[in-house]
Amino acid sequence: MNTATHDLPVQSLANPAAIAFALLAGLALLTVSGMAQATVLHDAAHDQRHAMAFPCH
Repeated sequence: MNTATHDLPVQSLANPAAIAFALLAGLALLTVSGMAQATVLHDAAHDQRHAMAFPCH
């Protein structure tokens, strides 16, 4: 039985579009969380804990 193998080229640099998307997504999260009221952030985290069946109180 013969198995054919192929070498795949390795990119030394990451995809610029992926880097740009990660940067924009991170900035968006920071902006939204920075401008949201504390009660909104608490309620969102609280609802997420309930959705994951994690005991939070």
